[in-house]
Amino acid sequence: MSNDNDDKNIPVMQRILDNPFLLLFLGVVIPTVFYIMWGIMEIVTIPIAK
Repeated sequence: MSNDNDDKNIPVMQRILDNPFLLLFLGVVIPTVFYIMWGIMEIVTIPIAK
């Protein structure tokens, strides 16, 4: 019974940082999203040829 009460008291940020697979997922997804956004911004800023 004490274990159920302890699980509810663990902060959300600690649960995230204690999960290695979630950290791996975030470590791959976040840079990928930023590089895609950066690439789209670069493509949009290329001047149109006449």
